Amino acid sequence: MDQPPADPLPDEEAFEPEPHRYPSTIGGLCYLVVLATTGVGIGIAWTGDWRLGVKWIGAALLLGAVARLVLRRKDAGMLAVRNRVVDAVLLSSVGATMIFLSESIPNQPL
Repeated sequence: MDQPPADPLPDEEAFEPEPHRYPSTIGGLCYLVVLATTGVGIGIAWTGDWRLGVKWIGAALLLGAVARLVLRRKDAGMLAVRNRVVDAVLLSSVGATMIFLSESIPNQPL
C-alpha cells in the first residue's frame, strides 16, 4: 500500500506575526484624526455639554472637508468617496450646519 508522503514541516516564516499595519496614505491618517475628533465630541456631548460636543463634531467634519480638498484622490484614503468637490461640499455643509445649530438652538427650561 502506498502512503502519501508526509507533509514537510511548515517554514518558520509562516508563523511570524504580520507586521503592524498603519494607514497607507496621508488621507488614512487624516481620516483617523477626523474619527478621533468626532469621538472626543461624542464624549463631550455624552458628559453633559452637548453644545460643545456638537461643535467638536462639526469641526471634525470641516477638517475632513479641508483634507479632502487638499489631498489627491490616491492620497485621500477613506476620505475619498465621491468626486473631490462633492465630498468637500457635503462634509463642510454638514459640519457648518452642526456648528450653526449648536449656536442657534435656544436653551430649554428643565
